[in-house]
Amino acid sequence: MIATTRIRLAIALGITVFAASGCSNDAIEANQQLVQQQQGQIEEQQREISRLESAVNASQAPSVSVAQGGCDKTVEQTASQRGGERFASGDFAKALGYYQDALIACPTDDRAEINVARTYEAMGNKQQAINHYRVAANRNSTTVSDAQDEAKAALLRLQAPRI
Repeated sequence: MIATTRIRLAIALGITVFAASGCSNDAIEANQQLVQQQQGQIEEQQREISRLESAVNASQAPSVSVAQGGCDKTVEQTASQRGGERFASGDFAKALGYYQDALIACPTDDRAEINVARTYEAMGNKQQAINHYRVAANRNSTTVSDAQDEAKAALLRLQAPRI
């Protein structure tokens, strides 16, 4: 009787292990199928991102070439507008990128320099802000712009010398 009980227990244990391994194999196979499906979705999303980036780059490419030292006002205005929108929403990292694009488009524009400085200041990077405020404040031009006055006031506020 004890031997029969032990045999029954062994058989029950074997069946349980066999059933569990079957369930485990089914679960593994289901997980593998899910992973493959997700990899396909990721690949499709990467292709879509590439298509969108290409479209954006094509639409934002300057339509006119700018001589070295010149200024592409269209690019500067568009980048400044987008930077202002990002700045207003508190997305300072994206605002900085747009404002830097505006400064690249018009490297001698005091307003573009101030926008970069303001954004660095908002991000807590006081030294970079001071550097850009100094550039705007010390720019040699025949007339003093509002941006230059703003830069000088910012340097005073930040207790930084103009030089």
